[in-house]
Amino acid sequence: MTPLLAPPTTPPESLDAALYRQGHAALAPAGLAGLCGIQLAALDAWLPSWDHLPPDAYLKDGGRYRRRRHGSFVVSGDELTQVAHRAHWQPVSYNALHGGLERWFEPLENTLVADPVWARLLVALGAACSRRKGTQPWYVEAHQFRIDTTDGIGRPTPEGAHRDGVDFVAVILAAREGVKGGETRVFEADGPSGLRFTLTQPWTTLLLDDERVIHETTPIQPAADGGHRDTLVLTFRAHGFQDPQR
Repeated sequence: MTPLLAPPTTPPESLDAALYRQGHAALAPAGLAGLCGIQLAALDAWLPSWDHLPPDAYLKDGGRYRRRRHGSFVVSGDELTQVAHRAHWQPVSYNALHGGLERWFEPLENTLVADPVWARLLVALGAACSRRKGTQPWYVEAHQFRIDTTDGIGRPTPEGAHRDGVDFVAVILAAREGVKGGETRVFEADGPSGLRFTLTQPWTTLLLDDERVIHETTPIQPAADGGHRDTLVLTFRAHGFQDPQR
């Protein structure tokens, strides 16, 4: 069996330089905890919430492999504010498969967003965004995903290699159980260079400058019964949420 390639990780103190230099950086679990000033055990307390995700009813490829919840927030300095539940929307130019569609996912569970560690995570990542693009409010969409293999294959990014139409994306692995595949690929948006690796350690975090890189994760297949891959994806956008033009 071909060994999985681990992501090249960046210490928190070098995060800003890495994002400036290459438009992406990966934090080891301890690095994420250090950036946020938290204990990893506090994140582990969230893991049961992935067992309660409802099915994604909007998959246009006919699949049944994705479950998710969604929430929207504003990070302003050290303050995090949850906004009224709203649809997730992307233009077709960024998501050829699901763009142009208002997708109303079930909201994140209150026990998750009320945890003080939730605010510390989003505020710390928002601060990293501000260090790159200036201090300002950040409009954050949070997505909890479970991709499973009950139908034989699961697609973490059914739309293929893409950008999200935001400023920054954080892909945080929560769990990887009983699967093979799921290789993450990051490419220059306007150049030939790319990188591939597989996220395997819970709470490893990939940060992406969405203007400079495109990304995808290859399909997963079962290696054991109940195989699944759980992630938390956070997008940070300046000047407002993506909404359809009325």
